[in-house]
Amino acid sequence: MDGLFDVEFLGISMGRYAVALGIVLFSMIAKKVFAHLFARLIRPLAARTKGDFDDQLLNCLQKPAELIVLIVGLLIAIQVLQLPSEPFDVEKLAMSLLRALSIMAAGWFLFNLVDLIDHYLKGWAAKTESTLDDHLAPLIRKSLRIFIVIMAILIIIQSFGYPVTGVLASLGIGGLAFALAAKDTVSNIFGSLMIIFDRPFQVGDWIQAGEMEGTVEEIGFRSTKIRTFAKTLISVPNNMIANMALNNYSRMPKRRIKLTVGVTYDTNPAQMREAVERIRSLLKTHPAIDQEFWLVNFTDFAASSLDIMVYCFTTTTVWGDYLDARQDVCLQIMDILEEMGLEIAFPSRTVYLQQDQEEPAGS
Repeated sequence: MDGLFDVEFLGISMGRYAVALGIVLFSMIAKKVFAHLFARLIRPLAARTKGDFDDQLLNCLQKPAELIVLIVGLLIAIQVLQLPSEPFDVEKLAMSLLRALSIMAAGWFLFNLVDLIDHYLKGWAAKTESTLDDHLAPLIRKSLRIFIVIMAILIIIQSFGYPVTGVLASLGIGGLAFALAAKDTVSNIFGSLMIIFDRPFQVGDWIQAGEMEGTVEEIGFRSTKIRTFAKTLISVPNNMIANMALNNYSRMPKRRIKLTVGVTYDTNPAQMREAVERIRSLLKTHPAIDQEFWLVNFTDFAASSLDIMVYCFTTTTVWGDYLDARQDVCLQIMDILEEMGLEIAFPSRTVYLQQDQEEPAGS
């Protein structure tokens, strides 16, 4: 057995291979033990505190810390192996890989930490009256994550001996091609900024843009998500929706009712005057009608009716309540016309036939 451990492969004895493998296996077991202790001991201690900051911080830290335990085991294993430096420096390459893993662990922690920052940003935004910070919070989260990922990649590249300035220069050479390829993405980002600062709508608003109509669910970097009334989800590029004319129904202070009530031509002027006055009295006393502005007037001699225009606004903008108010106004107008003995006209046409008289015989 001793002779077997003394056998060398690539300049390293089998004994050192065995010890290094044992260290790696031990580090993997230690990673599992650490995760168990983290869940059984550290988390219960954090749960006893009043705030949730430490709980969320532990959520950000646990997985990167487990990776660090494994990295420490790999580092010890590399030291035990004493990797050769000929024909090329294997130990240097292995150490660079470990540094890259360490940078990934640190980046992973910072990436998770953005969730903690986002949690407090949303809590702060909820306390303010402005909706601008409600939209900025998710953009800040995404921006921080992109920045962390880019910085981690650059630091990893530098850890392998490649200067970051050279990498940035090479990126500059391909900058024009990248800009052309990413012009739609950039325009969508600027579109999202226009939406946030101009605030034509916000999350939860009922909007209509072209043929799209529904409730805004999310305003992202690239697109805005609209939940239609058929419960489908539409993703609209921000550069497109920022340049569209749109209706924001959620911004209505009140909601319009516009009716044309046509009565038959049998109606005389006195009945028409009475009908108009009684409908005006109805609107004046109706609890669901806004009293700031309304109109009731006899307006037209139509083809088959005498038309009364009813124009008013409801105090509510909720669709269901609005429909109830509109229905009640229509039914009470029908009651008024029925009490007066007036009939609601429908499209009709009268045809007059004229018969020519026959000429007298012998004329």
